[in-house]
Amino acid sequence: MELRQYATMIWKWSWLIVLSTAIAAFFSWLAVKDQPANYQTSTTLMIGQAIEKVQPDVIDFYTGEQLGRTYSELTKRELILRPTARALGFEEQWHRLKEQVGVNLIPGTQLMEIKVIDTNPQRAKLIADEVAQQLITVVEQSQPQGSNRKFIEEQAASLPPKIEAAQKEILKLQAELGKAFSARQIEDLRSRISTLERQITDWQATFAQYQLLLGGGSMNVLTVIEKAPLPTTPVGPGWVMQVLLAAAIGLILGAGGSFFLEYLDDTLKSPEDVEKTTGLTILGTISRIPGDDMTERLITLRHPKSPISEAYRVMRTNLQFSSPDQPLRSLVITSPGPMEGKSTTVANLGVVMAQAGKAVVLVDSDLRRPLLHKVFQMPNMEGLTSILIQDEPTLDGQLQETGIENLRVLTSGPLPPKPSELLGSQKMHQLIEQLEQEADMVIFDTPPSLSVTDAAVLATQVDGVLLITEEGRTRRALAQKAVDNLQQVGTNLLGVILNRSRAERGSHYYYYGEGKQQRRGWRRWLPRLPGRSKS
Repeated sequence: MELRQYATMIWKWSWLIVLSTAIAAFFSWLAVKDQPANYQTSTTLMIGQAIEKVQPDVIDFYTGEQLGRTYSELTKRELILRPTARALGFEEQWHRLKEQVGVNLIPGTQLMEIKVIDTNPQRAKLIADEVAQQLITVVEQSQPQGSNRKFIEEQAASLPPKIEAAQKEILKLQAELGKAFSARQIEDLRSRISTLERQITDWQATFAQYQLLLGGGSMNVLTVIEKAPLPTTPVGPGWVMQVLLAAAIGLILGAGGSFFLEYLDDTLKSPEDVEKTTGLTILGTISRIPGDDMTERLITLRHPKSPISEAYRVMRTNLQFSSPDQPLRSLVITSPGPMEGKSTTVANLGVVMAQAGKAVVLVDSDLRRPLLHKVFQMPNMEGLTSILIQDEPTLDGQLQETGIENLRVLTSGPLPPKPSELLGSQKMHQLIEQLEQEADMVIFDTPPSLSVTDAAVLATQVDGVLLITEEGRTRRALAQKAVDNLQQVGTNLLGVILNRSRAERGSHYYYYGEGKQQRRGWRRWLPRLPGRSKS
């Protein structure tokens, strides 16, 4: 997708992006505006007293890690939290502490922090200190007594000599391994070394468990080295940051939704898209004409110097070059679906051709929903159908003057019950011949080609057909089907017009400065929401 297409897409869905961002920010603000601030503090404890030893060994630190993980789990359980809540006067709500209390083991040390978050800073400090005190009490009460303690001491004392002897044996076997030559001897030495290493690991783990139970070497001791300070600054992001974060998420979701909707949108979006889909040449790109009144659609007469009027003159020139071998005398203008700008195109094309000095007749052959008489503000009591019901079709008195030099209109007349039969009749063929003798160019406004067969029936009797598509409305599949249907009946498809294009909005859409069409002030920067105008 090109940069221009990205910009067009963002402009098209800007209302969705802005809306999703605003909604996310608003609801985030509602959620956090009354939310109290949180305060965090922590009590620091040391596990054991290895720091007081002159040469603490690895077993001390290993045991400290084991104890730390055990204390971390113990701190979050009812054994500690319920007595804490009882001491502070809210035992019935002790379970709330599960969400407030956390433990942090400082890596590489025997220090642990009991962290507490609360909306009241004083209460956070009291809870942290009380949890630490309850943990110390439980640890002191878990020390073994009497004969059990003596047995554990004997078992623990027997392990260090075993570990030391095994380590010496490993050094001896490693020395022998360096001198061994046979593969069998090397494999045997490696197996013995591996066995001894596993035994040492098991003995160290067992010794650590004994230390947990016994407190040997003063390991199973907890000491408060820093009480919880009174927090003064709230923790976590402020409400402004939370609202901005929610807005950013809404922006991302809005942009993602825009890309997804654009991916699902299979409508024609650019001249290149039209040519690729239909296989036909683009003969013109017309921007959206502002205004809802049908008389305002005649822009080539009301604003002949506007960029849109110039686009219609470019279309006129392209039509002349589309059939260089046989000059066009009659032209059918149709579209795949309804309300895609056929009647507007017929009227404005007729005006620019008349202004070029050609005698032009516009025929409203849309016998189901005629509009040309509304564009030119003329009566429609009689017209095309009045001629076709005559025994001998004649134009006498049926062509109405528009007030524009060289331009006349044949309105539809009363609507018949079977329009396609009238348009395909021999009388219609004779009438077309009369019209071609009457004018240099005859342009027929027809119903949508996919809705009824009127356009296809009439298209086989004229020199060429022009297909109208609308940017952002005409679907690719329908445009292709309309082309296929017209080609199957042998029509001369001259090309395609991309109507109501947004590509040149800056120069075309805001050209006008008078009347109710001008968008003033801040409104001019708002995207126009998708709407449908009459053809």
